[in-house]
Amino acid sequence: MKSVVAKALFNSHSYVEYRKLVTDLLSEGKSTGNQQSESLTNYSKLNEARMNRLEKTIKISEDVISKLQHLDNHYIWLVISEGWCGDAAQILPILDKMAHASNKKIDLRIVLRDENDELMNQYLTNGGRAIPKVIVICKEAGIVRTDWGPRPKGAAELMANHKRDVGPIDEKIKTDLQLWYLADKGISVQEELVEIMEKIKYNRL
Repeated sequence: MKSVVAKALFNSHSYVEYRKLVTDLLSEGKSTGNQQSESLTNYSKLNEARMNRLEKTIKISEDVISKLQHLDNHYIWLVISEGWCGDAAQILPILDKMAHASNKKIDLRIVLRDENDELMNQYLTNGGRAIPKVIVICKEAGIVRTDWGPRPKGAAELMANHKRDVGPIDEKIKTDLQLWYLADKGISVQEELVEIMEKIKYNRL
């Protein structure tokens, strides 16, 4: 396993620990990350409410559960995140439920982007530090198999079309993106990650 990944894993959080970290910082009027601002704190508060809702409403399909439980090895999903990230708030509760449903085949671990520059710089998206990023690690072999993120394909296309037709990210696209996630109900994240895990299982990746 790459030393950078191993170091990040050593300093990683469980999902419960991550949630507590974000909540504790919010109680002090702070967000995670190197930068602090009222807007980032407000995003973190909004994301806290989203994650609370998703934890109660997201359902993992029986097909996804079966495929996860029949993986050939045990894996770590190491996720790069921050509390203020809207995409992470939409995706992390799904990953947590998938890990729980996997019969211990998946171990979910989370690290903060701004505390792990070396790791983030190895998993850039089009040269940018976009998050969340899921790094798939085979426990038995101790190797990184692949990565996924920062968004499901449909959400990524929505953002790409906006940048092409309108320009910089604005409040409208942020709203449109949240509506996309709401309508999708976590299905795309489940399907895309299970597809990746199946490809690893059958040596197609």
